Amino acid sequence: MARYSVLDLALVAEGSTATDAYRRSVDLARHAEQWGYTRYWLAEHHNMPGVASSATAVLIGSVAGATSTIRVGSGGIMLPNHSSLVIAEQFGTLEALYGSRIDLGVGRAPGSDRVTAHAIRRGLAGDEDGFPQQVRELLTYLGPAAKGQVVRAFPGEDSNVPVWLLGSSTYSAQLAGTLGLPFAFASHFAPEQLMDAIEIYREVFCPSRWLEAPYVIVGVPAVAADSDREAERLATTVFQRALQLIRGGALYSRPPVDTMNGLWSEMERAMVERRLTVAAIGGPETIRRKLGALLERTRADELIFTSDLYEHADRLRSFELLAGAMK
Repeated sequence: MARYSVLDLALVAEGSTATDAYRRSVDLARHAEQWGYTRYWLAEHHNMPGVASSATAVLIGSVAGATSTIRVGSGGIMLPNHSSLVIAEQFGTLEALYGSRIDLGVGRAPGSDRVTAHAIRRGLAGDEDGFPQQVRELLTYLGPAAKGQVVRAFPGEDSNVPVWLLGSSTYSAQLAGTLGLPFAFASHFAPEQLMDAIEIYREVFCPSRWLEAPYVIVGVPAVAADSDREAERLATTVFQRALQLIRGGALYSRPPVDTMNGLWSEMERAMVERRLTVAAIGGPETIRRKLGALLERTRADELIFTSDLYEHADRLRSFELLAGAMK
């Protein structure tokens, strides 16, 4: 049976605040723990009004402190934005505080626009091209100190916090396989290269001290409700956010609408639908069928769901139904 997890961006609902979003995240994490979810990941983004997960490590600590068994981590930290040493120290601190249930997923995208990325990285030598070396440095800092090693992460050293590579293309799939690390594909927003990336990852995978066999997580945008009709209505919140992302607008969660007609053009509709080709939207039976087909096609070890709905109660119900379908 495949595992199932939560990916959260701490999205702010229209008319509410970041404080409200954080409270909802903690509440969802507590429920997810009860419903058998394996991990609760938060994603780094910047300069995106409506997305409140910019201080990712801080939020991970908040969620980990409010839970007791579910794994908590990043999905992911955009490593070129940071020093590998500082990230090792941050996650070594989280591991020291909350034990061996901290995950460190890293990606090479900026998690922002280019101007914002420059503001973040000013003074940093690292960029996407140096990502493989940054990952190797990170692994070194989190492992046992080598003889003569001058710079050491404390805390962090020998914590062996699990490092995951995240990606939406074949680049990170190849790197994850070569390094022998677990791999998570961002098909919840960029599904085009899903099957190619998984195939390459499995083909080039080399067993390592971190992982003996390939391990794949597939991202799934999902809206589960008590009926197909209700799920389709609730999904218009997701459609509106994807539309705003395409248009470069703020990403606050908007209330669902009865129809998207008049809100998007045919070209925009096609673009949104292309981003959501692996989405699971429907009532319990429809969700079970769609997830079963996706697992059969990908042979994924784990699915990680985004289900960012306007009303918190609807979001909780969606994740509850998703857990039921996976069981």
